[in-house]
Amino acid sequence: MDHDTESWLRLSLISGIGSRVSLQLLRALGEPAAILAAPLAALKNIVTPSVAAAVLAARQIEPPELALTKAWLAGGELRFILTLDHPHYPKVLLDLPDPPLVLYAQGHLHLLTLPALSIVGSRNATPQGLLNAEAFAAHLSQRGLCIVSGMATGIDAAAHRGGLAEQGASIAVVGTGLDRVYPARNRALAHELAERGLILSEFALGSPPIAGHFPQRNRIIAALGRGC
Repeated sequence: MDHDTESWLRLSLISGIGSRVSLQLLRALGEPAAILAAPLAALKNIVTPSVAAAVLAARQIEPPELALTKAWLAGGELRFILTLDHPHYPKVLLDLPDPPLVLYAQGHLHLLTLPALSIVGSRNATPQGLLNAEAFAAHLSQRGLCIVSGMATGIDAAAHRGGLAEQGASIAVVGTGLDRVYPARNRALAHELAERGLILSEFALGSPPIAGHFPQRNRIIAALGRGC
């Protein structure tokens, strides 16, 4: 991992600082390394004293997620960190008011360049609903659309299966760290997506399936698709 990527990770891992505040700091100071090196007085001119103190405190510690990320990157192929300035970072996310500073990615990055359609739905779908979702996704993916969903039980999983059918493509945006599979019943699907598709998360490695993560990741699912 290079120094710039590590600086982006360190900034993204500061507790209590979201993307909006981080973007405010980036606009003022230019890059993560400059933020992490800025004196307290300079930070207080941009953000609240509590945020400035949090940035200052982050310099004194080694976040455990950083070591986890280095081990994860070294532990297999097709594993990437997409920072906000990375050439493969999805440009459509830059239109969000709070684009993630960092995306953890596993799979084939070229899928981010394909026209995409998001398909999401009930976790408790009817058998016919599951068949319909898979069939629609398969039909659309065979015509060049990459199917984006959230790898949840039900319609999401069916959409991914249809998207991966034959020579199709699918991207999953998940609500946990990429070292976890949730729900566990989708483990085989997750492996297939990592090998033939792409899995994305804005959440640090080790992040559990917290309820608030799932509505948060939905904005990425919506942004990546030309429709939903």
